[in-house]
Amino acid sequence: MLIFPLAQALPPSLPQPPEIVQMQVVRPLPGQLNRVPVFNSNSPELVQTEGILLSTFPPQNKQHPAAHLNFLFDGEFDIFAHHAFRALAPDNLSSLYLGIIVYNPSDRPVTLETLQAASYLSQPDAPFIQLPSVLDNLQGDVYAGPGSRAMSDILRGRRQDSFLPQIVIPPQEYRMVMNLPIPVATLEPPLNGRSTLMRLRSDGRVYVASLALLARRNADGSDRPPDLEEWRSLLENGELAGARDRPPSLRDNTLPTNQIVYGRVAGVARGDRWQAQVTDSSTSTELSIPAAGAAFSYGLSTLARGRLGSRQSQTAPILVRYPDTAYEAHGNYGIEYDLTLPLYNPTTQTQIVTLTVQTPIKEDRSEGLRFFDSAGQSSQTFFRGTVRFRYNDDRGLPQTRYFHLVQRRGQQGEPLVTLTMPPSSRRLVEFNFLYPPDATPPQVLTIQTEAEQ
Repeated sequence: MLIFPLAQALPPSLPQPPEIVQMQVVRPLPGQLNRVPVFNSNSPELVQTEGILLSTFPPQNKQHPAAHLNFLFDGEFDIFAHHAFRALAPDNLSSLYLGIIVYNPSDRPVTLETLQAASYLSQPDAPFIQLPSVLDNLQGDVYAGPGSRAMSDILRGRRQDSFLPQIVIPPQEYRMVMNLPIPVATLEPPLNGRSTLMRLRSDGRVYVASLALLARRNADGSDRPPDLEEWRSLLENGELAGARDRPPSLRDNTLPTNQIVYGRVAGVARGDRWQAQVTDSSTSTELSIPAAGAAFSYGLSTLARGRLGSRQSQTAPILVRYPDTAYEAHGNYGIEYDLTLPLYNPTTQTQIVTLTVQTPIKEDRSEGLRFFDSAGQSSQTFFRGTVRFRYNDDRGLPQTRYFHLVQRRGQQGEPLVTLTMPPSSRRLVEFNFLYPPDATPPQVLTIQTEAEQ
């Protein structure tokens, strides 16, 4: 189901399976996150009471001022929401509705454009099914979990029909941008979840809130969605939803890695895309391939205590948050990595080069990446999602390849792209993906040159 610990190591009391150490350096990734704000609603992950999940409204005239973080969005911003719901009792199988409400505080209309948007349930839209480690996913019909499916849609630039292309918000008025259920009545156990990501653009300032209400009842006893006034009443009078997640460890803690609590995110993070041209140096226009038989890697979603020797944390900072939620957006859920690799073979020999996504064992310092061997492979799935490579193949033909990956903790992965590079040749490779919910960082992108025969 949807409940996964974020980046937790195995307890030291459990026997560790056999390890393989690959002597490859993890380089810091060039570039940085952009400054696009992300409304990031992921705490509590398992919602068990009605209430406010995340509100950036001002606290004035609210019954519970501490539930409101007072942050205005203007221009481009994202909305990310990832929550689960379990039936409150065997005789109460009502759906939980997730509502996202926006408010225009100005004296002129504001137009909110939906650039891309996707929202999926775990059941029946995208169940957590067993899949092979690598599958071609050109059509976007391979997924495991709602986060995997939603990120695949956004990677392809899609907007679901259930999201309007634009909403005009009159002065001092509210509008709903989402009002969707998490149903449990037909499930056993009655547990379900929903993952949502929207990329938006407004031509004026707006406040945003995500809220949780149980389905309302019609006169005939049937369920119905909450209406705008019911959502507005909750916003003005409601408390934070529960049950609250475990609060994070202090930022400067010195606890062992397996005792760290990163926490779930409920706040506004800064940055929705890491875009970079990956080269040998800041003054170079080329990325020289490794020597024959060697490899190097670039971290993906590196974080505190999981920098893999790169000394780089890519975690999005949080601008406003609740005191019992994460200090940073550990995991970078919904953030896009957009990397360009201008590969260059500086040698006088033809070289075979591969590109692989890997999930090494999380650590901060490294003298090589550690993996589990296949016989002792971990049972913990750490990555489910789609990545995209664009390049010219060995015939010079343009290729766009989508791969759905499922990787367990400590899994080496397998080559996704193989290039034959003659002496002094160049090959441009583009690599893109959105970090999927229900994944656990970090991962790496590895470039390897095969050993000479």
